[in-house]
Amino acid sequence: MRYYLDPHTLFVRGAFRAASTGVSGGIRSVSTLLNHTVPVGFRHDEPAKELELVAAGAGLGKEFFGLLTAVPVQRACVLQYDFVTVFVTAGVQEEPGKATGTINIIVSSGEGMEDAALLETIMVATEAKSDALREAGIPISGTPTDAVIAACEGAVTHRYAGRRTEIGRRVYEAVKRGVAEALARKEGGPSASAPAFFIFSRFKGEHWVEWTPDNCPYYPCHFPGQRCDFCYCPYYPCRDESLGQWTNGSNGGRVWNCARCTLLHEPRVAAYLHRFPGSSLGELVRLMHKQAK
Repeated sequence: MRYYLDPHTLFVRGAFRAASTGVSGGIRSVSTLLNHTVPVGFRHDEPAKELELVAAGAGLGKEFFGLLTAVPVQRACVLQYDFVTVFVTAGVQEEPGKATGTINIIVSSGEGMEDAALLETIMVATEAKSDALREAGIPISGTPTDAVIAACEGAVTHRYAGRRTEIGRRVYEAVKRGVAEALARKEGGPSASAPAFFIFSRFKGEHWVEWTPDNCPYYPCHFPGQRCDFCYCPYYPCRDESLGQWTNGSNGGRVWNCARCTLLHEPRVAAYLHRFPGSSLGELVRLMHKQAK
């Protein structure tokens, strides 16, 4: 899985088995998950056509699931909880007797799930969203246009995904935190030029940490003059054993450890990825090796 943005669209790329409640949803294998910002006043007569144009303009095929939102994708929140990554955009406006807006949620698992577990993931994500709204003092369970995509990659290791399962617990916690943070960024929060990134950390106790590039206490973590534009890495976990390795996590599972990887810290590589955000990991690795010669 990897993700990137253009001014109006979040792209999540991979080899997914996915379920979607969004436009032209269902269950099937897809290569791309989209969350696309439309202008205020957008006519929803042909939402599928709008997403097809976005995909065609990005040079993608037709194997995708897409969501539409009026929230700028730069205000998205990205949350990493071990092998689960969650992307959330949220905007809610309460009016007498109803609520308008859209909360879009994309859940991506680096561990495979059966189709039934994908559907259960949508249920868990919806429950987490409703709990986040309630705790924020918003007396609704969602808006009429909310949508969820649940996707996974890799060999099937999860038959179930309820809240008490290993994957369901991670999905619930990440979505609940993500909805709360996304609402804060949309409703009166600071303007954003890039998504916010949160990682579930077990260092000195389990807690969520927001990563920001400003005043990083670990800079430089690799070498003087490095670029940190893409820390945290949008390719994580890349599973390329020339860049990282699997290690045993504190919870008994396996964690992708890429602490020694300098790929996206190389100034030339970072600049290239800014110019070509859809680049594959292989392209960047070849560029790094070419630079080293």
